[in-house]
Amino acid sequence: MSRSLSVLRIKMLLRLVRRSFVAVRPLSTEAAMAVKSTSLGGGTSSSTSLEGGTSITTSLKGGSSTTISTSGRDTLGKRLLSLIYAKRSAVIAIRKWKEEGHPVRKYELNRIVRELRRHKRYKHALEVCEWTRVQDDIQLLPGDYAVHLDLIAKVRGMNSAEKFFEDLPDKLKAQTTCTALLHNYVQHKNTAKAEALMEKMSECGFLKCPLPYNHMLSLYISQGQLEKVPRLIQELKKNTSPDIVTYNLELAVCASQNDVEAAEKTFLELKKAKLDPDWITFSTLTNIYIKSSLQDKAKSTLREMEKRISRKVRAAYGSLLSLHTNLESKDEVLRIWKKMKSTYRKLNDAEYTCMVSSLLKLDEFGEAMNLYTEWESVSVTRDSRISNLLLAAYINKNEMEKAVDFHNRTVQKGVSPSYTTWELFTWGYLKQKEMGKVLEYFKKAVTSVSKWDPDAKMVQEMFHVVEEQGNVQVAEQLLVTLRHAKYGNTEIYNALLRTYAKAGKMPMIVAERMKKDNVKMDEETQKLITLTSKMTVTEVPSSIA
Repeated sequence: MSRSLSVLRIKMLLRLVRRSFVAVRPLSTEAAMAVKSTSLGGGTSSSTSLEGGTSITTSLKGGSSTTISTSGRDTLGKRLLSLIYAKRSAVIAIRKWKEEGHPVRKYELNRIVRELRRHKRYKHALEVCEWTRVQDDIQLLPGDYAVHLDLIAKVRGMNSAEKFFEDLPDKLKAQTTCTALLHNYVQHKNTAKAEALMEKMSECGFLKCPLPYNHMLSLYISQGQLEKVPRLIQELKKNTSPDIVTYNLELAVCASQNDVEAAEKTFLELKKAKLDPDWITFSTLTNIYIKSSLQDKAKSTLREMEKRISRKVRAAYGSLLSLHTNLESKDEVLRIWKKMKSTYRKLNDAEYTCMVSSLLKLDEFGEAMNLYTEWESVSVTRDSRISNLLLAAYINKNEMEKAVDFHNRTVQKGVSPSYTTWELFTWGYLKQKEMGKVLEYFKKAVTSVSKWDPDAKMVQEMFHVVEEQGNVQVAEQLLVTLRHAKYGNTEIYNALLRTYAKAGKMPMIVAERMKKDNVKMDEETQKLITLTSKMTVTEVPSSIA
């Protein structure tokens, strides 16, 4: 198994484990420190009911939507949740409510902040917290400041969150606010500051619950620092008792190492601690068993997982679909999909993505295309991630003409191509060594993003083919595209020189270009320049900047 695949599997397991961090009460420690869960791609749909009535749907970032009641009894919560645009002020809405003679109660504000956070309306939630903080008749607890800190980090960044924490009176730098700061260090993957804060929390006696340890475990696992996990778990067990999240994180480590024995030992320990395993526990166990080809055990844990899924844990169904797919149980995949359709009024992009992906893995291309057509007829997001799945399937089958036709269809239906779309075409034509097309789509890929995240493997493969073909013109155009993307190194220039050598031609002003790009020559560069200097002189390419 490659390192990249292992890291990907760890991240997928962490996404599941993070769903175990739940808010226990309004503006509580747990609400402040809940590890942010991520969907399986695409947008999600969510709703909130406020005293019944009709509703409207508003779009959120990433193709998600939230449904908010707009009729029935007028409440402060309804007014604040209906502030769709971020520029509108939550404070003005609260003041107007008070001016109308209505009371403003803390418990109600707590509930409103919780709802705003749930719908990722962080700016308005922060405004409510800031208004609450300056009210003389509202007494705040450390847990309230913890939520305030978390919202500042989300809206204004970590520097502002740290300043907020530093300015708090010492009596408010309690376990809850410290854990909120720790949570944000973990989210920003700042290991050094997180470890330093854990040390201070230990000195202050703030490590009497598993939550801070769970955050650190999540950080170490996501960063691949698995060697730090055993010591941290040992320290956790010395100071407090592990909870279900702790054990799920331990199982995630076992999954990353394909250690069935350790996983079963951890599960037994969980049972002895008289904790109830949740769907994530059994999902992780199933994944471990599947990777170890223990299909009977995998089927057993998968049944246990399904027993623990309710309508409220919608994300669990995606995991259920994927695991049945990995077991190559097409009938079970179709059964779960049918169950999802009967459970929810409307399925979201993430769920369609998961099902289309499952059908493709099961080699059911026709059914996947039918499902895509169904999604196309109901979708309002036109998320390219779903169409890219079908596009990749065509390209993997070397059916480039069909891939182009399908892409044209998606564009006509309103799907905007993404970086991944152009990347897929680049790899597809690279496979066929059609370098003119490769260059065309690679340019589109690089220019479709504000900052290109270099794909060294792709660049290496492109230059390998142009060098093999001795295609000087494409090599030069490729170099120009990379330079515009602010990406260049010695190996790229050496590949260019090798291409010229293959073509029997002399490149022009290579040394000057390398100096301009701040790229150093190595021994191979010098030899190639000497070699090509004896070849036929070429014109300076017009594309050279």
